[in-house]
Amino acid sequence: MAEVSSTQEKSDVEKEEILDRMLTRLALTDDPKLQTLLTKLLPSCIASLSSQSIAVRKKVMEILTHVNKRVKHQLDIGLPLSELWKMYTEVNAAPMVKNFCIVYIEMALERLSVEEKTTMAPELLINVSKLPSQHQDIILRNVAKVIGECHSGKIDPEVAAKYKMMNDAEDVSLFLEFCLHTMLYQPPPRRPPSQGVVYPGLSIAQSDRITGKLPLKGDLLLMRKLGILNVVEALELAPEGVYPLYLAACSDSQETVISRGEELLKRKAAGVNLEDPELINKLFQLFNGTTALENIAPENRVFPGNTSLRARLMSVFCRSITAANSFPSTLQCIFGCIFGSGTTSRLKQLGMEFTVWVFKHALMDELKKMGPIILNGILRSLDSSSNADSDSVSKDVKNFGYQAIGSLAQRMPQLFRDKIDMAVRLFDALKVEDQNLRLTIQEATNCLAIAYKEAPSNVLNDLETLLLKNSQTEQGEVRFCAVRWATSIFDSQHCPSRFICMLGAADSKLDIREMALDGLFLGKEDSQTTNKTSKVKFPKTRDILDYICKQQPKVLDSSKIREELLFPSKMYVAMIKFLLKTFETDIEQVDSIRGTSDFKSSTDTMCLLLEHALAFEGSLELHATASKALISIAFYMPEFLSTRYSGQISWLKQLLGHVDSDTRESAARLLGIACSSLSTSAAAALISELISSVSGTKKLRFENHHGALCAIGYVTAESILREPTVSKELFQSTIKCLVDVVNSETATLTSIAMQALGHIGLRGPLPALIQDSDSAAVLMVVHEKLGKILSGEDIKAIQKIVISLGHICTNETTLSLINSALDLIFGLCRSKVEDILFAAGEALSFVWGGVPVTADVILKSNYTSLSLASNFLTGDLPLPLSNRDSDEEIKANEECRITVRDVITRKLFDVLLYSSRKEERCAGTVWLLSLTMYCGHHQKIQTLLPEIQEAFSHLLGEQNELTQELASQGMSIVYELGDESMKKDLVNALVSTLTGSGKRKRAIKLMEDSEVFQEGAIGESLSGGKLSTYKELCSLANEMGQPDLIYKFMDLANYQASLNSKRGAAFGFSKIAKQAGEALQPHLRLLVPRLVRYQYDPDKNVQDAMGNIWKSLVADSKKTIDEHLDLIFEDLLTQCGSRLWRSREASCLALADTIQGRKFEQVGKHLKRIWTAAFRAMDDIKETVRNSGDSLCRALSSLTIRLCDVSLTPMSDASKTMDIVLPFLLSEGIVSKVSSIQKASVGMVMKLSKGAGIAIRPHLPELVCCMLESLSSLEDQRLNYVELHAVNAGIKAEKLDNLRISVAKDSPMWETLDLCLKAVDTKSLDLLVPRLANMVRSGVGLNTRVGVASFISLLVQKVGSDIKPFTSMLLKLMFPAVVEERSGAAKRAFASTCAIILKYAPSSQAQKLIEDTAALHTGDRNAQVSCAVLLKNISHIAADVVSGFHATIFPVTFVARFEDDKDVGDIFEELWEETTSTERITLQLYAEEIVTLLREGILSSSWSSKKKSAKAIRKLSEVLGESLAPHHSVLLDCLLKEVPGRVWEGKDAILYAISALCTSCHKAISIEDPAAPNAILNVVSSACSKKVKKYREAAFTCLQQVIKAFGNPDFFGKVFPLLYEVCNQASVKKPGPALITNDAEKPGEEKEEDVSAPYEKVIECISSCIDVAHFPDIFDQGKKLMDVYLFALSPSLPWTVKMSVFSSVKELCSKLHQILYNSQDTSLHADANSLIHELFNCTSPKVVECLSIIKIAQVHISASECLLEMTKLYKAVAPVQDKDIVFKGELVHLCEVEKNEQAKSSLRKCLDILESLEPDHMQIA
Repeated sequence: MAEVSSTQEKSDVEKEEILDRMLTRLALTDDPKLQTLLTKLLPSCIASLSSQSIAVRKKVMEILTHVNKRVKHQLDIGLPLSELWKMYTEVNAAPMVKNFCIVYIEMALERLSVEEKTTMAPELLINVSKLPSQHQDIILRNVAKVIGECHSGKIDPEVAAKYKMMNDAEDVSLFLEFCLHTMLYQPPPRRPPSQGVVYPGLSIAQSDRITGKLPLKGDLLLMRKLGILNVVEALELAPEGVYPLYLAACSDSQETVISRGEELLKRKAAGVNLEDPELINKLFQLFNGTTALENIAPENRVFPGNTSLRARLMSVFCRSITAANSFPSTLQCIFGCIFGSGTTSRLKQLGMEFTVWVFKHALMDELKKMGPIILNGILRSLDSSSNADSDSVSKDVKNFGYQAIGSLAQRMPQLFRDKIDMAVRLFDALKVEDQNLRLTIQEATNCLAIAYKEAPSNVLNDLETLLLKNSQTEQGEVRFCAVRWATSIFDSQHCPSRFICMLGAADSKLDIREMALDGLFLGKEDSQTTNKTSKVKFPKTRDILDYICKQQPKVLDSSKIREELLFPSKMYVAMIKFLLKTFETDIEQVDSIRGTSDFKSSTDTMCLLLEHALAFEGSLELHATASKALISIAFYMPEFLSTRYSGQISWLKQLLGHVDSDTRESAARLLGIACSSLSTSAAAALISELISSVSGTKKLRFENHHGALCAIGYVTAESILREPTVSKELFQSTIKCLVDVVNSETATLTSIAMQALGHIGLRGPLPALIQDSDSAAVLMVVHEKLGKILSGEDIKAIQKIVISLGHICTNETTLSLINSALDLIFGLCRSKVEDILFAAGEALSFVWGGVPVTADVILKSNYTSLSLASNFLTGDLPLPLSNRDSDEEIKANEECRITVRDVITRKLFDVLLYSSRKEERCAGTVWLLSLTMYCGHHQKIQTLLPEIQEAFSHLLGEQNELTQELASQGMSIVYELGDESMKKDLVNALVSTLTGSGKRKRAIKLMEDSEVFQEGAIGESLSGGKLSTYKELCSLANEMGQPDLIYKFMDLANYQASLNSKRGAAFGFSKIAKQAGEALQPHLRLLVPRLVRYQYDPDKNVQDAMGNIWKSLVADSKKTIDEHLDLIFEDLLTQCGSRLWRSREASCLALADTIQGRKFEQVGKHLKRIWTAAFRAMDDIKETVRNSGDSLCRALSSLTIRLCDVSLTPMSDASKTMDIVLPFLLSEGIVSKVSSIQKASVGMVMKLSKGAGIAIRPHLPELVCCMLESLSSLEDQRLNYVELHAVNAGIKAEKLDNLRISVAKDSPMWETLDLCLKAVDTKSLDLLVPRLANMVRSGVGLNTRVGVASFISLLVQKVGSDIKPFTSMLLKLMFPAVVEERSGAAKRAFASTCAIILKYAPSSQAQKLIEDTAALHTGDRNAQVSCAVLLKNISHIAADVVSGFHATIFPVTFVARFEDDKDVGDIFEELWEETTSTERITLQLYAEEIVTLLREGILSSSWSSKKKSAKAIRKLSEVLGESLAPHHSVLLDCLLKEVPGRVWEGKDAILYAISALCTSCHKAISIEDPAAPNAILNVVSSACSKKVKKYREAAFTCLQQVIKAFGNPDFFGKVFPLLYEVCNQASVKKPGPALITNDAEKPGEEKEEDVSAPYEKVIECISSCIDVAHFPDIFDQGKKLMDVYLFALSPSLPWTVKMSVFSSVKELCSKLHQILYNSQDTSLHADANSLIHELFNCTSPKVVECLSIIKIAQVHISASECLLEMTKLYKAVAPVQDKDIVFKGELVHLCEVEKNEQAKSSLRKCLDILESLEPDHMQIA
């Protein structure tokens, strides 16, 4: 042990020594080297802290202190962060080491560069949750600081990836929590110390954790928050984790943070799960904080979030059901909003809104806990607010408060049920609150009503009082709620609530009135409420009357009848109607009740109430209702009423003069009923009184007259039955009185008198009228007057008269009288007034006998007429009528009745029903139906049923809707009346009519005026007249010269009748179907398909009729259609091809609806036919059919897309559908000539391709080829028009082609092709590629051919190497396609495809293709363009393939650049520039191949090839220069061979090539063959003699270059004579001088130009000769040389020639200058002097002359310079004594007037020299 201890001490001592040396070294190290030292020293030093030695630790602390002092203020000295972090993360690191590490890690992080910080910060977060909490805070703060500094703008993806390496959930959670706290942090405002600091959303400890030592504020905090948002976004965490953070950002104080937070909230957290309990708890903590919890230390208590955040949180809570069920947080949140210390109006509003949400969505268990508490809070809030609060937020708070009460009442009614306090509160609120709140309060009040549904009786009693009181307040909302409560809380037998409804029935507001009437079951017509009211339990009449009397005791006061109106009129009307229902209900339930004293007492009270209703203040409606109610009571209790009113005859007589006709009628009836209780004498007196009032001389008011006449009828009819009866005299006087009125008064009074006679006739036959001892039947007396009135226009009068005739004939036994009445009735057969026809039918029924109504019913009830009772024959008779005994035959002569019935039958069946006039057929239908309905059980009618059925069946086809509808109604009635066999026959007949197989109808004879069509149905005649009757149709046919046209008109009319028959049959069928039941089942197979179709008929009436049948016949529509689906499809598809447009239209519409939602097994077998039908309809001649076809096509498209979508349909079904539809669309749809079908087909194919996926693969060949062909066939035809006029419009063909291709590639067809490409696989290629190859061969149209090429390109790119088996075939097709294609765009497309395929072709194929392509450059223009396009695409696309064939491609490209065709040359030029990096190097590399190609071109028979090759040789020589020497002999030989012979266009290029080749390779040429230069010179010289101007110019140019290139002095002697000869010949041809004043060309100079054109070149050649010549040769030819100059300077030649002369003279001067100053041969000086003198003297004047004549600055400059050179030479050789120079004066003048400074300077120098030559230097005058 001692030994170990010693070792330890030694170790510590050594450590101390080491540390001491470290300290020394540290002290001696300069600052620049300090960082390097600290990299090793600092980690070692801190690691030593793990030692237990105090001395060691002390030494370490000294070192660290020194380090701190040195680096504290020098932030540029870095610290070893990586080493420190590595040491910190070691598992066995001592706590002290970790503590010091973390300190220096924080220091080191500050000193890093931005890049290093962004790299290091994410690493610090890994496993941060495993660190001690203090260290966590330091790390997180520093990371947040880095994030703010580096990522506030954006975050690099690489850095984001490093942050994503933080995989541990705890690390992420800790980081997010810190980020949230940072986001919530706001700089604390300045507040008094006593108030303390508040950090919304944070505790004091959390705030300190965020800030550390220094508070955050300003831009620093802003940047940190933005950076955090960017980093959190990059982490791509679940929305639930980041949602609180983004919410906090949206509630920040900085606008930048808010906008960024809102953006992230929408993009990254839109799908957050608000039902996550953990998330909701976090949000509640942010809202509520934890300040209320006492078991938490003060510094750890979290303050509630700021107002903005809390408002946002509330909007979140209002969307979360979990939030509604988070007790007690929910409760705390609501009370915090409503009553919290820091709450605002907005928060109060949101709190109330959340309350509503909680009441709606909270679970019942939670609601039981919170509901009462929250309710108390709401009430407190409502109590604390005043009505004066007018701001919108306060109103919203109240609004939500009342909503919450309503919601709670629905969920927890037990809270309110035991007392009416809440009801009182809400009703009071409705009265006093603002108008804007009343609707909400009203809804809440209505919701509250449910709570009192099962309330205790004492509460209900209190409610009765409350509701009765509030039902009469001013505010309409209060009254509405009162009535609503009355109808919803109490049952129908509750009297107080019904009374409240009666009060509501008189309300001024419509909605209250309607609701009140519904509460009384009076809201709808009786016909509609029969079934409803039969189940309603009404209160007892006694009970409701008692309650009414309790509310209004005056009802029982009989002393003030008609003096005071006890209730409002409308209320009274509703009350009376309701009381009548209760009265009738009581009698129906217990028939024996009517005899009891209690019931009589109730009846008596009710009569009192009705009598009070007849007070003067009452409305006419009230009086009519009350009086009719008395009649209704009398009908059930006649004796009671007759006894009661027998004592009130005077009161009833007063009512006879009432202004309302119904009231007068009722009073007359009551008088008749009361008469039965009077004595005979009293009755006779009453009748006499009434007669005297009518017959008196005093003119009566109409009302009194009407009332008296009615009363006479009712009283007399009642008196006839009395025993003893009234006297015959009185009876006779009564009849006479009424007859007098009929004959003397107006139609109205006549009708009333006839009505009275009819009422009397109901009790017995009318006696004969005795006049002057003669007797006459009443009908005979009034026959004439009645005939006049019946032919008049007073409809109501006619109705009454006709019905009265029926009544009179009821008991009549005289046949003649009945026939007279029948004549009057039948005379109405052409009336078009329906009411009159119905009245006549009713009259005939009475004449026939056996009507379902007795005289008592007519006279003692509120009976009006049979027509009204049966809703004009279209409804069933009410029970009180139809149940009456119809066997009460009139005790009369039966034979008379039989005869009358035969008369009626013959009239109907022989005359009216089959009349040629539609009015008579309509009348016959009405009357036959009336007889059938009213007398159907009569034996005669039963016998006639088959004939009646046939007649009705015939009438189903009538155009008149009334006739048709009544005929169908008649069919229904016949069915009810007939036996089983007849029912069966009728069903079969109707089915036949509906299915179109019915037997032929009985023919109707047409007269001239018989209406065949309705007016306007088929237009107008040629003259604009009507076209409806048979006569008019015949006239039109004759006018058009086509008499047979009438048959077509009749065929059309028959078809219309057939259609009408179907519609009419449908009306009747709908009723029969309800009763036929099983009898119709065998016919369903025939009926269902047609009914389905007819429901879509264009005629709305047919639709409605067939719809009624369908509803009656079919219980389950979907099931029926499913069962008969195939039959339906078969019928509809057949009818789609019908010749009738309405059948085609209906079938299409029916198909469109029927196919929706079907599966493949249901429609698969019909799918192709349906598509065919749709396309046929879309091309129909009629527009409406086309529209229906479009509808069918849309529905069918939707169905097909669904069936082909593999995500919605099984794969097998999708494939089968595709197999059916796609080939059809491709073969029939897209190729159609109808644009709509084409468009639909293309769209459909595209959609199928989208949805079908791999199911489309088997159809790819057909689909792709069809789409490619459609690119051209479906092109917009306007482009063709543009193409035809492109030249006139200035549009280039190439530009137009590109436009067409661009449009095609934007089309649906191309989009479909793209979809096809996605579906292609390797197996598909076997079928697809051959079809595409065929398209390449045979495809027509620019778009199609370009499309084929583009598609193959894309296909090859898609399948890659899988295309290899097909490359050979494709390349063999593509190459000819490129060559043969004439369109540039198509050529480029095929070339591009060829290049793409080449990438996958074998090398042998590639070689052949490239060689074939290269060979094209020698062909015609198209072949050359093809070559260029192919080479360009191959070089671009298949660069790796062509890399081995450059020796083939480059020579061709180089040579083809020089094609004459500029477009072709440009393409090759562009290709050459793109494919060669350096032209010279490329040409050097492939020079041999190029030379070979050039030689072939030069030697070819084609002049264009020769020319092109010559140009290429010229270029090659210019670029390569001497490098071309190895190949010069080949090129030169072939070029020289081409010079002799015929001159062809472009042959000049040969000469230019020779000159270029000689220029670049002159040395090699001379070395290889010294004689070659002379040979070349001879060849070129010979070319100069040619007469073609361009070629001759080229020859002289070439000659000049050859002379220059070889520089052979001997050339002068050989060439100059030739040149001199040329000039000499020209001077001979043009002897006369000509002045040329300027450079403008003049007419007629073209010929001169032709001669002078080569002289520039000639002079240039002379200049070249002078340059290379020996001096003696020049001197020998000096004279001729001067002649040439003089000739060239003559005015007749152009100035350009003179410019060449000036240059040549300067060249000669230069040569002579060499002799004078440089030559040692003195023998030459004399010759030179001589030549100089001659040159100066001969040439200078000509030069001066040019200066004076030509006005071109360029000429002046050259001429003055030339003159200066000659003058200088002349000065050098001038003799001492010299003659005067003649042009001096002219020169002086020219110098003065010269404008060009350069020329002027030269002229001045000349003058100076010339002056210096004068003997005495005298100035020239």
